[in-house]
Amino acid sequence: MPRGSVAPQPGQPGVRTGRTAGPGSGPSRIGRLLQGGRSDRDGEPGRLLLRLLMRWVRRPLLPAVRLWRRNIQLRIVVTTLLMSLGVVVLLGFVVIGQVRNGLLDAKGKAAQSQAAGGFAVARDRANALVGPGPTGAGSDGQAATSSWRSDLVEQLASGGQGAFSVVALSVDSPEEGLHLGPRTSGGVHVASIPENLRQAVGQGTGTYETYIKIQYKNDEREPQAGLVVGTQLNDIEGNPYELYYLFPLAQEEQSLNLVRGTLATAGLFVVVLLGAIAWLVVRQIVTPVRMAAGIAERLSAGRLQERMKVTGEDDIARLGEAFNKMAQNLQLKIQQLEELSRMQRRFVSDVSHELRTPLTTVRMAADVIHEARSDFDPVTARSAELLGDQLDRFESLLSDLLEISRFDAGAAALEAEPIDLRQVVRRVIGGAEPLAERKGTRIRVLGDEQPVIAEADARRVERVLRNLVVNAVEHGEGRDVVVRLAVAGGAVAVAVRDYGVGLKPGEATRVFNRFWRADPARARTTGGTGLGLSIAVEDARLHGGWLQAWGEPGGGSQFRLTLPRTADEPLRGSPIPLEPEDSRQNRERAQAAQAATTAPRSNGHLLASLPVQAVSPRSPLSVPPRVPPPPRTAPAGVNPAALPGSGARVVARPAGELQDDDMAEISPNREDTTRGR
Repeated sequence: MPRGSVAPQPGQPGVRTGRTAGPGSGPSRIGRLLQGGRSDRDGEPGRLLLRLLMRWVRRPLLPAVRLWRRNIQLRIVVTTLLMSLGVVVLLGFVVIGQVRNGLLDAKGKAAQSQAAGGFAVARDRANALVGPGPTGAGSDGQAATSSWRSDLVEQLASGGQGAFSVVALSVDSPEEGLHLGPRTSGGVHVASIPENLRQAVGQGTGTYETYIKIQYKNDEREPQAGLVVGTQLNDIEGNPYELYYLFPLAQEEQSLNLVRGTLATAGLFVVVLLGAIAWLVVRQIVTPVRMAAGIAERLSAGRLQERMKVTGEDDIARLGEAFNKMAQNLQLKIQQLEELSRMQRRFVSDVSHELRTPLTTVRMAADVIHEARSDFDPVTARSAELLGDQLDRFESLLSDLLEISRFDAGAAALEAEPIDLRQVVRRVIGGAEPLAERKGTRIRVLGDEQPVIAEADARRVERVLRNLVVNAVEHGEGRDVVVRLAVAGGAVAVAVRDYGVGLKPGEATRVFNRFWRADPARARTTGGTGLGLSIAVEDARLHGGWLQAWGEPGGGSQFRLTLPRTADEPLRGSPIPLEPEDSRQNRERAQAAQAATTAPRSNGHLLASLPVQAVSPRSPLSVPPRVPPPPRTAPAGVNPAALPGSGARVVARPAGELQDDDMAEISPNREDTTRGR
């Protein structure tokens, strides 16, 4: 690796002055909350507190919500219980209302009949004692009237002990005299008669009734609901007075409470019974579904002999039979495919080994012919050179086929040990220097100031990087190739960036397929065997890492290798973003942000990315300096710790975006640059 290829210092073009990506480098949760609190205080006070409160309330409910989402039997049973409970409650209200109305109607009719009889008796007694002359004068007449009222109340109340009470009140104020005061039976208090009823009785001539709360003297008994029926009559002296019948509703309340209790007990029993029925019915349906789901999971895990237990002849049984037939057919097809794949792997391995011996003989003969090509005529000498080149390619193809057969057979072994990726990159660049000199390409390295240590297989990592660097040089159209190293958290990454023909939409995922070419109609006249990237992605997976690609038409491409720093450690991110900072989309975003900003920022982050750097005299790549590409800026919001998505991303190049300098670099006589890595 060139010693002079050093990344620029912070603050210079091409270096992001923000924080380094990786766990632990960002602001803590408390810091983010404090930042959110400041913004809330500026805008909406209390919003952060409300969000924390909602999170605190929602956290204990998460297990229940998760169980509700995953258990269909629970959802059906709970829904059935709630609906049944609603129906029972509604039915209970209707039934209780009907019973209450019936009891009150019956009580009202009985009370009207009883009161009418009592009023008739009082009227007859008053008429029977009225004579042709005065019954008395002064206090003797009042005493006789008071005694008559007392006797009347006792006589009327004697016919219904405990069933009703009788109250006689004077039309005048009860404070006028004790002899004209109220007469009651059964210990009923006069306050039980409401004033509005007394006013109605005093002003009218008919019978009036209302529901009241019957109160008793000296709190002998608890107040109870009742029905009062009253009218206005005349006594023996012809003076008006009010006569009331008070009927307690204790028996009706007991009957209504009995009905309520019966309905509640019956409703609860019905709800529980419906819930049990729903649970049993749903269980008969859900159990086979769960069994099928478990068997499907085991089938996906490779246990192809699993089958469902089928009983009966109903729809569930037919579903089980169809599922078993499907599993049997899948097992048969998979076994056939496995046998075919095994035969193919064995064929490739056997052919590769069998071709070794004749290839060695042909190689020896070709070497002899190649060494003596100076004695041949030009055509024969050129044929000898072509023979040697194609034999080299044939040997590489055989080696790749053998390696692919090892991966397919699961025989590839990883010999991981702590290595410094900088040394691997130096060896790769040293081997690619002759090709880079022929192509007029300069290879630059960024991020090699500090050690990049990881537990990996040095041979496999070097093979991956060699393939990426050689491909970048071959397809870079003579432009610079940038190799970037980075380490953050539990991951290390190496990205190889070129500025060549790039990748079309959809090619970033297909580029790792075996023997894939961008244009299948063209012959493979350049590039390697077509298995390099396939072997590279298998090497990355063997390490537990990622090999991902990004590209845009005419804007070059970037391949990123991400490996865990420690073997068997899962990756959670990459310290290098998959899409480079100088991509067309990032440049457009940066230009839009710069245009939207009225005043330039003094410490802005819109910095140029990947500038051309001066080559140190110690660099082994003595390549003439090239005109640098136009500066490519990256937005300040680019996250350098991009998580892997689909493994590749391609940005389509809009029509008419080809610049003049790009047109100047296109030559009609250039070689075929079809990507077939």
